[in-house]
Amino acid sequence: MKLRKSVLSAAIVLGLGAAQAHAQDAANGQSADTPKDLDKVVVTGIRGSVEKSLDVKRDAKAHVEVVSAEDIGKMPDKNVADSLQRLPGVTISSAGASEGGFDENDRVSMRGTNPSLTLTQINGHPVSSGDWFVLNQSDNAGRSVSYTLLPSSLVSQVVVHKTSQAKLAEGGVTGSVDIITRKPLDFAKTFTGNVSIGGVYSDLPGKTDSQFSALLNFRNEASTAGVMLQLFDENRSLRRDGVEVLGYDRISNAAGSPTKPVADAHPDLNGVWYPRMIGAALFEQKRERRGGLLEAQFKPSDDFTIDLSGFVSKLDASNYNRNYLLYNPRTIGAGVSPAPGYVVRNNTLVSAVIPGAAGTQYGLYDMIARPDEKASTTYLSLDAAWRVSDSFNLDFKLGTSTGHGETPTQNVAEWRVGGTGASWGLNGIDEAASFSLNENTSAPQPNLALDWIFGLQNLDIEDKDKWGQVDAEYFFDKGALSSLEFGVRFANHDRESSNVIAQGPGCINSSGAVVPFDWSQAYWCPAGTRSPADPANWPGSHSNYPGDFGSGFGGSFPRNVWYFSADDMAAYNALTTRDPVGRRYPVYEFGLKEKTSAAYAQFNLEGDRWNGNVGVRVVKTSQDVLQYLAGGTTGTPGAIQGSAFGIYTPQVVGNDYTDVLPSANFKFDITDDLVARLAVTKTLARPDYSALAGGLSLSPPNGPNDVGGGSSSNPNLKPIRSTNFDAALEWYYAPRALLSASVYYMDLSSYIGRGQSTQQFLTFDQAHPDGYLGNYLVTSPINTKGSVKGLELAVEQPIGDNFGISANYSYTNAKEDNGHPLLGASRNVFNLIGYFENDHLNARIAYNYRSHFYNGIDRLSAFNQDDTRNVSASIGWKFNDMVSISLDGMNLTNEKLKYYAENTDQPRGIYTNGRQYYFNVRFSF
Repeated sequence: MKLRKSVLSAAIVLGLGAAQAHAQDAANGQSADTPKDLDKVVVTGIRGSVEKSLDVKRDAKAHVEVVSAEDIGKMPDKNVADSLQRLPGVTISSAGASEGGFDENDRVSMRGTNPSLTLTQINGHPVSSGDWFVLNQSDNAGRSVSYTLLPSSLVSQVVVHKTSQAKLAEGGVTGSVDIITRKPLDFAKTFTGNVSIGGVYSDLPGKTDSQFSALLNFRNEASTAGVMLQLFDENRSLRRDGVEVLGYDRISNAAGSPTKPVADAHPDLNGVWYPRMIGAALFEQKRERRGGLLEAQFKPSDDFTIDLSGFVSKLDASNYNRNYLLYNPRTIGAGVSPAPGYVVRNNTLVSAVIPGAAGTQYGLYDMIARPDEKASTTYLSLDAAWRVSDSFNLDFKLGTSTGHGETPTQNVAEWRVGGTGASWGLNGIDEAASFSLNENTSAPQPNLALDWIFGLQNLDIEDKDKWGQVDAEYFFDKGALSSLEFGVRFANHDRESSNVIAQGPGCINSSGAVVPFDWSQAYWCPAGTRSPADPANWPGSHSNYPGDFGSGFGGSFPRNVWYFSADDMAAYNALTTRDPVGRRYPVYEFGLKEKTSAAYAQFNLEGDRWNGNVGVRVVKTSQDVLQYLAGGTTGTPGAIQGSAFGIYTPQVVGNDYTDVLPSANFKFDITDDLVARLAVTKTLARPDYSALAGGLSLSPPNGPNDVGGGSSSNPNLKPIRSTNFDAALEWYYAPRALLSASVYYMDLSSYIGRGQSTQQFLTFDQAHPDGYLGNYLVTSPINTKGSVKGLELAVEQPIGDNFGISANYSYTNAKEDNGHPLLGASRNVFNLIGYFENDHLNARIAYNYRSHFYNGIDRLSAFNQDDTRNVSASIGWKFNDMVSISLDGMNLTNEKLKYYAENTDQPRGIYTNGRQYYFNVRFSF
């Protein structure tokens, strides 16, 4: 059994402990449930983690990158995503879509693709994830996993698969990320414990919060049964200061355009872009992440192991966002011309003064408090490994995972603000935009008026996975064919949004009941009722933005801005109606049922100084997408009735597709220290949820022979398909040392871009009360083509016994065939890490640079993130084998996050989140 002997000898020779051995199995696509003997060698610390990672990478039969925990419960960074960004070809972002970044990295991308095209798994199985932010729950819902739900204390190793194999589950265009936890029977002692207690200080909010994690493990003397419990309770306070430009509109002299008077009066402004809204935004949040992992492992015989694990992570993410805005739909957008002296640069109106008009307010002030916004993920998995004979193994996996993203309540109000006229000046991306509404912002002004009291309620996006799979391996004694692996996998994936409510103004009578409002009344409500528009019902006190708001931004914008408290907003929003029937808003409701079945065969090959695998995976996917279309009659089957927004009719679109995914990976040991790799694979990923199903905005045709228009999702999207080529050269020239280079090319024969497509929707009018399938030309996600090519260079260099450096550089050239940039692709990424370690002291400093990248469309204009830089550091002292302390600093240079639209003369936002400092005391026993 050549393959069996090589795996066993590697485990003995390396002696790297359970985490490394488990990760090696995962990197090779093998079962990782067989316990390993840790009594021989235990390697810990920075140098040990480097050694473990390089050994797994070197022995893997395909191209992988590895991050290993330095010790139990101690990843190199406070966040798993932060650790992954140190790897060549891996990038991360601190936002799920176009909400602007926060202070914790949240999404992981590979090789110039967006996070939705990276498959994230835990111990080789899927993990359903929820998002805490309301727009990521609905408008921008992708398939990426939120790493804010995955504490680093749980992780033993992370294996990044850069090339696919037939045995690996589909879902990543270029590869996948496998997060590996520890196993109860992997520990050397019968009882192991580790407790970490500490706190985190966030300097922008100026608050300190608690951090706690613990691991308790027990196994019997015979190593036939064990149980492990890991717990975490981690809290953080966040504050984000920002100056935002929320979209750009174009001045046009076209008939019917609201900006035609401006273009007619100033022909030089025809076709020029102007900022839609400019705001001073203060965001504050409290994040409370709690949960744990419980795992039981049994080995009744040397040939059979069973593992049952359950995991839960819940993130409470209450937040309050305030944004004091210049609102140009009431200036340029309403045909009001700027005063002479305006400035146009890069076809953008970068500076303008708007003369005041009596009784006109040119600003809006949004206050949005979300007191119980949250996200969660759970899974329950059963894994078993059975060595049927010396030449035949069977592995079984069965499980379920559920994720939720919830916004039960939004307490909101939008106020009309502003004095005599308005002005703005755009200052590029390195300095905040300047703007003024010519009023004192330290307190509510006498002309304050309620514009609207709005907001989605009862959002609960449920994401569920169920899976079952059987994998087998048969070993051969002779020839180049060392083993044959084959298996089947069946999975169901459901995602649903239902019973969404769109809050509206309510009128409260003396008994506390809500009665209909009346637009003819001065304050919308009948006499004798309380109206949200009546100043007598507004909150009576206010606070102000922090005194250092926007410090270091440059520019001239409102800083000392008043606001009502979150508690006052909750009380004020009692003057609304959230009737689950009358205010139901099916525009944000959808359903996705996705069934997949897969079968594969993989031939593992081995010769003199080479090995590899050749295989094929066949995948069938069945999708049913449920959407709700405006229109219908009371007799329409399944129609949602009783909503103030009208009747909505369900439409289900079903599609099936089958993919054949061949793969070939080869590794050549050119010398004892020099390894070459070649791979050719075909992969697929499935479209984002919001691309398949989501809100529709349609203008119906005049009849069956006419064509309607609008914007929509696209339930007929095909999956993203890619043919990938990868070549790598790795030189392990000394212990803990590596010099490597790799090149790759991805031919995206099917990608998701944006354009126009013809779709059919069930349409109702007076002549067709039962509805007809109408044709619509809509702007929507469409299938297009693209390509990615890149280069990765890396070096791992020990310096003496105690020092070391690690550096890598990645170059990516990614674009659609039409020349548009691919979502999430940075041209240049660079990492540099230096460390020192002896028996008691350890220290590390890390620098990361990522060049600008396209982040999607927001409010009908591009959303690009500018270059980012980040410096983090850690220092620790080990008193003895039982007690150690550590201090970690994140974002030490207090970098700003900057965004722009079509060019840098169209800024979209500048944000600061401040620094974070973690102090922990760790006890091991």
